[in-house]
This record gives sequence, C-alpha cells and structure tokens, in this order.
Amino acid sequence: MLILRNLVLVLFLAMLTGCAATSSEGTVAEKRQKVLQMKDQVLTQLFKEKPDTRSQINSAAGYAVFSNANINIIFVAAGGGYGVAKNMRTGKHTYMNMAEGGVGLGFGAKDYRIVIVFHNEQALNRFIESGWTFGGNADAAAKAGDKGGSVEGEAYYGDVTVYTFTETGLAFQATIKGTKFWVDKELN
Repeated sequence: MLILRNLVLVLFLAMLTGCAATSSEGTVAEKRQKVLQMKDQVLTQLFKEKPDTRSQINSAAGYAVFSNANINIIFVAAGGGYGVAKNMRTGKHTYMNMAEGGVGLGFGAKDYRIVIVFHNEQALNRFIESGWTFGGNADAAAKAGDKGGSVEGEAYYGDVTVYTFTETGLAFQATIKGTKFWVDKELN
C-alpha cells in the first residue's frame, strides 16, 4: 500500500513537471520556438547517429519529438517533459506534454529524448487524441555530454517506431511504466 501511495505521489509530481516544462518565461511564440529548437537539435542528433531515419521520417505520416527527465528511486520511476508532434501531410505542429510513472527495480536520473515515427495518419491522430502508452523499459546510462555511454534502443509497435537516446544521466533500471502524452493547451 505504501508503494502505491508513493507511486501516485510521484506520478502527480511528474505531471506537474511535464506541465511546467514549457511554462518558462516568455510569450507563447517564444515557448513554441524553444520546443521547435529542441526538436531540430534532437532530429539532427538522430540523423547523425542513424542516417536511415531521415528517409523514414520524410516518408512517414508524422512524427513526434520529446525531451524528458526521468528519476528512479528503488521501486518507483517517474518523469516528465515536453515536445511536439508534426503531421507531415499538413505541416501542422501540435505542442504536447508528457509524464510517466512506473514500478520496478532501479536507481538514478537521466535526461533523454524520444522520437516517435508514425507510419500512417491514423496512428498519428490516435497519439495526439489519446496519447497513452504502456510498456516495459530496461536501460543503463552513464553519460555526460559526449563522455560515457548508454544502452537504448528502438521499438516497433505496428504503425509506430520509437527511438530513445540519453543526453545525460546515471541510471540503471528495469521498470514497467505508463506514459501519458497530452496536448499543451497553452501552446496550441
């Protein structure tokens, strides 16, 4: 029961973190620009590390890019972040937030990026409209800038491909977690 109560508390704090991630000083236009700059930096890094992803994204119905911070303390994991989804057919950007929480073994904290490629428009629309995902996660990271390393991967879920990579952090974890993505009402 104590673990469940702590998980609920951590999830609540993670959601607040996700909501606050893009609520820094500045106008709505400046906040949008910050998100788009993050997206461009992440895509540049992805294309450098996996050159074949450029053509995959260009031929996809859409994609989403998120910046996320995650902590794991023994049995509880939580995180929050922000990002943007882009419909490749219309060119429309949908600004979003994310929060995640889970249970499992691990410790540490990391700052990581997620790129989600939607291979059809139904998958993209479903993501923007409902945004829930569940899944397991196992990773190890010890990285600061270009120093150190991390083990991440890519996952294929039918009409969606997900790439993750760590920017900085020290984390060892194996968790079952849920992630909630939702539209940022302020930026859209």
